[in-house]
Amino acid sequence: MRIELTDSPDERDEAFVIAQTRAYNAAFTTEDVRSLCVFIRDDEERVIGGVTAKTYWEYLEIQFLWVHEDHRDRGLASELMVAAETEAARRGCKHAFLDTLSFQALGFYRKLGYSEFGRLSGFSGQHERHFLCKALGLSPDEQG
Repeated sequence: MRIELTDSPDERDEAFVIAQTRAYNAAFTTEDVRSLCVFIRDDEERVIGGVTAKTYWEYLEIQFLWVHEDHRDRGLASELMVAAETEAARRGCKHAFLDTLSFQALGFYRKLGYSEFGRLSGFSGQHERHFLCKALGLSPDEQG
């Protein structure tokens, strides 16, 4: 037996570990992981904003949200989030969660009704990582 440490794993080995973990999880819940992406394109079909996420186990997990700097402060990020949350609710999700770094969009997510449930300090020596969640189907005022 030996321990192998690598920053460039064989894709098959990585896929094997993921598959084994999912097989174990299957004994406790259903396999219902689905990608959910929302994009905004300009008149030339270039992506100027998007959100990438997954839905599973009645949760929406927001992974990345981005809007091109030339198109920020126009409400596009809010539109992307609302579209993702609406589709997640249609898929049966009751909750959403995400994380954001202190230099990113904490205030934005709070305005959308997300509440912080955890925080880690010391990223890159100076930043905090905030973990937020939200019940879907409720307005920001109802979130509390």
